[in-house]
Amino acid sequence: MAIFPDLEADAIYLSQTNPDEPLSAFSAYAFHLDGHEWPTVTHYFQAMKFDDEALQARIRQAPSAKKARGIGRSRLRKPRADWSSVRTTVMTRAIYTRCRTHDDVATALLDTGERQLIESNAYDYFWGCGRDRRGQNEFGKVLMNVRAKLRAELHEEKTPD
Repeated sequence: MAIFPDLEADAIYLSQTNPDEPLSAFSAYAFHLDGHEWPTVTHYFQAMKFDDEALQARIRQAPSAKKARGIGRSRLRKPRADWSSVRTTVMTRAIYTRCRTHDDVATALLDTGERQLIESNAYDYFWGCGRDRRGQNEFGKVLMNVRAKLRAELHEEKTPD
């Protein structure tokens, strides 16, 4: 009997902070969303935590995803009141838009087939799998949901009316 039965043996473990991984939130694949160009998914995600347009611009213009995350995670600023209820949707919009902007990112995601995607972060029990692999893995779920949507769109394009 498996210790963690919900994790598949052939799962793909990723890091959303690896800038060299195309599926990472830190990878530099710019996209347009909500009237602006965003250098990375992390820039968009961190900026959307706040209603303050000047702060959003500061995050958008940060020189790296790491710097954008640092600004967005500052304890000096409170995120918008509905943040915990919209953060997964915000991440999904960013990932989907980036995939629709960059065919190579969409291909990398589709090439994962039906394998389970797991954000391998020992310290994050919401976005990642956590140290004991019992985290919610929301980042992996977002990727798998976007993958399913892209696959459905491809199927629709290939199916004649």
